Amino acid sequence: MPETAAPADRIRARPVRWLAIAAVLVVADQATKAVVLAAFRPGEELALAPFFSLVLAFNKGAAFSFLAGADGWQRWLFTATAVGASVLLVWLLRRGGDRVYCWGLALILGGAIGNLIDRLRIGQVVDFVLFHWRGWSYPAFNVADSAITIGAVLLIVDSFRQRRAGDPAP
Repeated sequence: MPETAAPADRIRARPVRWLAIAAVLVVADQATKAVVLAAFRPGEELALAPFFSLVLAFNKGAAFSFLAGADGWQRWLFTATAVGASVLLVWLLRRGGDRVYCWGLALILGGAIGNLIDRLRIGQVVDFVLFHWRGWSYPAFNVADSAITIGAVLLIVDSFRQRRAGDPAP
């Protein structure tokens, strides 16, 4: 019996494209951080709009400064977590999946590696994008954080997509 062809949007064991996307994100993340590190002093802010600024901020913790005030051990916890997550993401990309799923994985992988490089190089993550309004501000973030967030949204969207009978789940 002949094998049925995989759906056109399903990518099988071709992680090179997705690893390249992750690599481009890492380069973009590190380049933007290098520009901000060269142009700003810690805490310095450049308002570009009434609700948006560039600022040089550092985060020793995770999202929303979780564990930022710990004694330094969190650096290695988050480093190990990023390494473990990156290995898992590469493995999942090797398994393949549809485009939305693979885009999500690639974005998360690129973001995780971008922030991992900061932790290994300087012990903390460089953040520089700041949204604010009338005394309220969202925590500063960076390109890597944005990629992780968009990737997570894509994985959530993918989880709600209807699969046809016989399509393997990612």
